[in-house]
Amino acid sequence: MKLRIEKRLAVPRYSSILVPILSVAAALLLMGIILLIFFYGRLGTLSLAFKETFEAYREMLTWPFANRYGIFSTLMRMVPLAFVGLGLSFAYRMKIWNIGGEGQLYMGALAATWGALYLFKDVTSPVLMILLISVLGAAAGGIWALIPALMKAFAKTDEIVVTLMLNYVAIFWVDYLVYGPWKDPKGYGFPGTAPFPDQARLATLFKGEFHVGFFIAVAFAIVLHYVYKRTRWGMNSKIVGDNAQAARYSGISIIKYTIIALVVSGAIAGLGGAVQMMGVQHRLQHGFSPGYGYTAIIVAWLAKLNPIAILLVAFLFGGLLVGNDQLQMFYKLPMALISVFQGLVLFSLLGGEAIAKYRLRVSREEAVTNE
Repeated sequence: MKLRIEKRLAVPRYSSILVPILSVAAALLLMGIILLIFFYGRLGTLSLAFKETFEAYREMLTWPFANRYGIFSTLMRMVPLAFVGLGLSFAYRMKIWNIGGEGQLYMGALAATWGALYLFKDVTSPVLMILLISVLGAAAGGIWALIPALMKAFAKTDEIVVTLMLNYVAIFWVDYLVYGPWKDPKGYGFPGTAPFPDQARLATLFKGEFHVGFFIAVAFAIVLHYVYKRTRWGMNSKIVGDNAQAARYSGISIIKYTIIALVVSGAIAGLGGAVQMMGVQHRLQHGFSPGYGYTAIIVAWLAKLNPIAILLVAFLFGGLLVGNDQLQMFYKLPMALISVFQGLVLFSLLGGEAIAKYRLRVSREEAVTNE
């Protein structure tokens, strides 16, 4: 008897829906076990640990979606996740692995701050100011992604390593500015810039609990859905992702598509950073992102790179971030809890994808006799 792994000739159609659902379910189960162990170590009684785990899960999964404050907080956490997830999907369709969403988000936020406080400080029109800052943030994210794009296109470097390393460059650059030249002298020593002027802030609804950046993200998702489904770029990018050699034979420029895909990917993430500054933060601060760029990788994959689905998954993960804040506040759980959960989701998703694409085959080897 021999065991071997072989690729399925056709991936089951139901796997595109079933795999993400089972991945999240498996991650929730594993996280429940971790919470149970954590509470057992704290309380020393298994029954109390089970009760506390159940209460913690109920708080994490219901509070973000069960009241006005929780829903609006979830929507605000959703916006940067949606922007970066949409940007990553643009590159991932071509099997270009942009892991630099976090750095591109930071560069967009940095550029937006530069524009609001220095470059466009004399602009008084809110519409013009917001438009200029948005363009500047998108340009900064695109330029930051251009570095790995050129290196991949002409030097054949691994974009995973380059984009990942550039995240830290962007984060440390922001830290240098908010701790140094851009530090607000009236900020009581906190690492952050001066606040944005009123004309550099997005309009809000519901007494300031909700900003219009949400609608910008929805508009981008609709546009990208159209681009993927109805345009020549959408068709060609799919061909490049599925079979680069066939794309090259059909006359598609792999270099051009690689550069454009990464630059546009970074530009959308950079715009997300600008929107976050104008809509929520209103100043550049140390650690303003709790890892939106990394979480967005999971968001994009769970949504199967579908722009409309990215909005839904970003909303759900935004709720998890809000729920994690509640757990830290009321249950004194570690801040790294959400990172553990995201890692579990990612590993479960990769495992589910592998099961969907490959199968374990058992074959019996019969002895061959010479007559």
